[in-house]
Amino acid sequence: MDWETLKATCLQCTMCPLCQTRHNVVFGVGPTDAEILFVGEGPGEQEDLTGEPFVGPAGKLLDDMLRIIDLGRHNCYIANIVKCRPPHNRDPLGTEQDACIGYLRRQAKLLNPKIIVCLGRIAAMKLIREDFKITRDHGTWEQKGGIWFTAMYHPSALLRDVSKRPDTFRDLKRLQAKAAEICTHTP
Repeated sequence: MDWETLKATCLQCTMCPLCQTRHNVVFGVGPTDAEILFVGEGPGEQEDLTGEPFVGPAGKLLDDMLRIIDLGRHNCYIANIVKCRPPHNRDPLGTEQDACIGYLRRQAKLLNPKIIVCLGRIAAMKLIREDFKITRDHGTWEQKGGIWFTAMYHPSALLRDVSKRPDTFRDLKRLQAKAAEICTHTP
């Protein structure tokens, strides 16, 4: 399946109840040859309205964070575990994640990234390991299937608790170092 077919299929998805309340499917954004894939848990209100991931206050913070290490939407791909907004921005249920994870897996297969960065606990537990604890394990690296995985605090968590920002800055610098080590067209 190519990018256009995958996106068209995803935009028509009705595999879970989230399709009934969405305004837009939030497929993902970024170059389809990006070496770094950022994955959040699911779209919020602004993302649901625009159809683009991370465009609200947390998205602005994510853009600022990436700018610090010369990354951004121009050279990274940004997506979510679930493609439709859970009501009231609640965590996506396991059944919703299971219904949607195939889209993310196909995106990752087409993208073939060298690094996947999980933004927050939900994404890390789904993609890295079920017992992942964001407060304990953020900034650590694991390799699976030839891809390097790490996780950092979700930008919305950083908006709620600024005391986590120094840890996140260190995680960003680790990401920058890993990208310099293994990526060919990412700074």
